[in-house]
Amino acid sequence: MTESVYASVTVQPDSLYQAYASVSGILHRNLVEEGDLVPKGFPLVQIVNTAPELNAENARLNFQLAEENYQGSSGVLKALEDEIKSAKLSLENDSVNYFRQKRLWEQQIGSKAQYENRKLAYELSQNNFRLTINRYQRTKNELTTQWQQARNNYITAQSNTQDFTIESNINGKVYALFKEPGEIVNTMEPIATVGSSDTFIIEMLVDEVDIVKLSRGQKVLVILDSYKNEVFEANVYKIYPKKDQRSQTFKVEASFIDPPAVLYPGLAGEGNIIIAQKNEVLTIPKSYLNKGNQVQTEDGPVTLKIGLQSLELIEILEGIDENTAILKPVE
Repeated sequence: MTESVYASVTVQPDSLYQAYASVSGILHRNLVEEGDLVPKGFPLVQIVNTAPELNAENARLNFQLAEENYQGSSGVLKALEDEIKSAKLSLENDSVNYFRQKRLWEQQIGSKAQYENRKLAYELSQNNFRLTINRYQRTKNELTTQWQQARNNYITAQSNTQDFTIESNINGKVYALFKEPGEIVNTMEPIATVGSSDTFIIEMLVDEVDIVKLSRGQKVLVILDSYKNEVFEANVYKIYPKKDQRSQTFKVEASFIDPPAVLYPGLAGEGNIIIAQKNEVLTIPKSYLNKGNQVQTEDGPVTLKIGLQSLELIEILEGIDENTAILKPVE
């Protein structure tokens, strides 16, 4: 005898999802057709994005200019490096002249005015060299900041442009497109439905009375309306813990062991989830059972201890045996 839990069945592609736009606008064109196979990252639809494209181009130009100023051979830093070299040469020359004049002055050779002029020139060269290096470092920091800001702006502009192109999140099939070119697109309405092209799951709705009897791995016998003369086997692999308040049911998912050759989203049917099986059991038709789990025998009513139940039969554990004659209740 087999005891099972009944469930309504709907077949859906695995990883089925609805694609939404993250921006509002006008649909420029659909880049795919319903039924197309698409790899992950493949563009599905294009929304009008003239302003974002212009912003992205301006950001690219600013980033290119900032990069040339920061790294280019004709950039600002190259000119400052040349100034540093020139200032260093002047410092070295003034240093030689100053210390030569200093040694002469210490020997009372030459005039004091010559010595002071050499000393002043040396000190000015030192200050100029130090200022040039400081200017170089300050300019380099400013250019680095400008380059980083321009790069970030460019990345942001590119991201904004990509928001106007909706891409597939999975390798799968396009099952539906909801908008036509020229229609308004917003963030509240789906644009497309995408799901697996070859893997389908069985979605079942189970009454709250029966949900506690289910567990992962239980076998499911499925009959689809499109394949009325065939029974397909599946296994329960997921039980959703939240109850649907409107239907008072729980959602359960199962996977085909040997699926049909052709499946489409939304195919309906019914399933029986097997929760217990026994061989060589004593059963009676449910119609013979009275209230209080009693049956009417030739010797009077007898209370039974019952076990498994199917749609039509009940297992009898105690109370009668296979030789007991029972009477059907009078309706």
